[in-house]
Amino acid sequence: MEDVQRHSVHTLVFRSLKRSHDMFVSNQAVLPEVDENLERIKKSIKARDSYGLVFDRVKKANAIRQKQQMELSPAVETPSPQVEEPQTAVVSFDSQKSLVPVPSNPPHSSNTSSNLQLIPKKAPTIPKPKWHAPWKLYRVISGHLGWVRCAAVEPGNEWLATGAADRVIKIWDLASGKLKLSLTGHVSTVRGLAVSPTHPYLFSCGEDRQVKCWDLEYNKVIRHYHGHLSAVYSLALHPTIDVLITAGRDSTARVWDMRTKANIHTLTGHTNTIASVVSQASNPQIITGSHDSTVRLWDLAAGKSVCTLTNHKKSVRSVVLHPTLYMFASASPDNIKQWTCPEGKFVQNISGHNSIVNCMAVNPDGVLVSGGDNGTLFFWDWRTGYNFQRFQAPVQPGSMDSEAGIFSMTFDQSGTRLITTEADKTIKVYKQDDEASEETHPINWRPEIIKRRKF
Repeated sequence: MEDVQRHSVHTLVFRSLKRSHDMFVSNQAVLPEVDENLERIKKSIKARDSYGLVFDRVKKANAIRQKQQMELSPAVETPSPQVEEPQTAVVSFDSQKSLVPVPSNPPHSSNTSSNLQLIPKKAPTIPKPKWHAPWKLYRVISGHLGWVRCAAVEPGNEWLATGAADRVIKIWDLASGKLKLSLTGHVSTVRGLAVSPTHPYLFSCGEDRQVKCWDLEYNKVIRHYHGHLSAVYSLALHPTIDVLITAGRDSTARVWDMRTKANIHTLTGHTNTIASVVSQASNPQIITGSHDSTVRLWDLAAGKSVCTLTNHKKSVRSVVLHPTLYMFASASPDNIKQWTCPEGKFVQNISGHNSIVNCMAVNPDGVLVSGGDNGTLFFWDWRTGYNFQRFQAPVQPGSMDSEAGIFSMTFDQSGTRLITTEADKTIKVYKQDDEASEETHPINWRPEIIKRRKF
């Protein structure tokens, strides 16, 4: 065996370069000859492809103009310029892959092109964002002894309910912020709340796998919904029929008959925790967001998944429906994405909130708010995705900086007050600054060239 001589990488690279140079040096400075006839044929094909529909219209327009000029001044002949079509032969390919010459003026071209109406294309325009007043902290409500995980405003807009890690549901007066009532019954963190718009019922779910129905006239539990195998993280009420939807860590969403407590459907398909569920009257009636990075749209009647949206790269922790538009948004650490119903067509990305987005809320005025795990609040214009305000939520004095997470948020029924529940054990209420105007807070909008809105 002969020893292989070892060379340095530097030597090997330049030896390779020299070999390549020696191999291709004979081809340098030798350009292929251009066939003028083929170039002319290529240009005529391009001209007919791009302007074939216009040639006939230009001829007609010139003929009409010439006729009008002759009627105005019959004595003076003013020849008008004619736009001629290229008369060279056009080469096309037939099914046998052979070159077949095609006459540049087919016999039926004048009839077909005259029937075609040319509709001018509108130039793509980027919509300008609507001006929204900035939001400011209006009230801080404290009273819970643990992380406040969820909130719900009652339909009359008089009080709100909050659930926390201290296992207590508290009812607060929305106008004054004073505590009205405390409901105890859960044995672990309360993770979801919903107030029925048609019955005096409050629904709650928690990490103790329990789903409870509270009668607000007697302030006690009247129904339990048994079936979840693990913690229940989110619940939603159908707006028109007496149906309750719950979802959680067992990767399923369950549909319950509110009165009989029967488990109508068990919606399976997600492969990880379902963090958010929303319901609407029209299709798709149920939308779920999961830690498996997907959003699923469900048909309530069939109890089956209609569509699975896989655009997100990380866990989806929040899904929110727009109150007036037939759209919804989903939030993940990579992006907030907007979709149209019913088929879940992607509209646009809303980028910039670079943290774990725990919650979102949107009001009828088109203000979308996202809350992060690090206490950041981002306010967006729904239509354009313009971020018109961002700030760090102030923490309660005495709490640690790490306890700055925002766990849930909701607008009140008027859409003028934003309620957030946070890790510093407080409920914060924000409202718009009445003194702000477009002059004091102008829109500083620079649309990105890369961003393309899809409809």
